[in-house]
Amino acid sequence: MLKSSVCTQKQLQSEDFRNWAARCKEPERLHRKLWEFCYIAQALEERGMLQPGRRGLGFAVGREPLAALFASYGCEIVATDLDELSAGQAGWVTTGQHAAGLEALNQKEICPDELFQQRVQFRVVDMNALPEDLRGFDFIWSSCSIEHLGTIRKGQRFMVNMARCLKPGGVGVHTTEYNVSSNRETLSKGGDVLFRQKDIRRLQSVLQACGHRLAPLDFDTGNDPADLIVDKPPYDYLPHLKLLIDRFTSTSMGLIVTAGEQPSGFARFMARLRTREHAGCH
Repeated sequence: MLKSSVCTQKQLQSEDFRNWAARCKEPERLHRKLWEFCYIAQALEERGMLQPGRRGLGFAVGREPLAALFASYGCEIVATDLDELSAGQAGWVTTGQHAAGLEALNQKEICPDELFQQRVQFRVVDMNALPEDLRGFDFIWSSCSIEHLGTIRKGQRFMVNMARCLKPGGVGVHTTEYNVSSNRETLSKGGDVLFRQKDIRRLQSVLQACGHRLAPLDFDTGNDPADLIVDKPPYDYLPHLKLLIDRFTSTSMGLIVTAGEQPSGFARFMARLRTREHAGCH
C-alpha cells in the first residue's frame, strides 16, 4: 500500500498511476498535479474507499476531476470550495482553479451526468472554519490546499480538524507542497507555505496524540531524470515534478491519515494549538 510519500517519476509512470490518469481523462505527463490526482485515487482504492455507498468529502476541489471520478465508482460526494469573493481575492478565479458549483466538476464527463447530479453535492466551505455538520464521512481528500491556509500551523490544525469529519477508521488523503531544499528554513506563513520534513514529523506526532494514524513516511525524492530537474519561474511545466518557489526547491507530498476515536483530551489539545497559532508560532 502507498506510504505518505513524495512525488517521483517512478511512481507517476507506474502502471497503477497511468491507469488513474486514463480514468481521469488526463494526458500522461511528468507533472506533479497529475501525480496528486493519481496518488489520492490510488490511496483511497487500496483502502477500500471507492465503493458504492461510501461517502466522500473533498476540500478546495477547484476544477479537478476527482469528485466526478469518485462518483463514477458509486460514492456519494460532498465537494467544497471557498466562496467566490475569497477565491477571487486569492487569485484562484482568474487562474481557473476555483469551483463555484457542480457545473465545474464534471466537464470531462468522467461520470454520466445523471448519476453525477444524483451523487455529488456542492457547498461553500472555508478550510480554516469547518462546519460542525460535516461529519460521518468514509473518506476525505484535498489536492495541494493545506499550504494555502495562511501558516504551517493552520495547515497542521486543519489536518487534525478534518479527521473529526471522518468515521473511526475513515481515511483522509491530502497532498501538499514539500520543501526539498531545507529542513530548517522555509516559507512558514503567507499565501503559499512549504512544509519541511520536521513539520511533517510534528504533524505525525500531533495526529497520534489525537488518536489518529499517519501512514508510514517516505521522504525519498527520486533519482530518475525528471526528479533531478527543477522548473523555475515562469515555469515551463514539463517536466514539472520539482519547482522553485522563492529560493526553495519544492515538490508534492501525499499524506494518508486513518481516523481513530477522539481521545478525551482532544478539545484541550486543540485549544493549546490555537493559542500557539495566535501567539505567532509557525
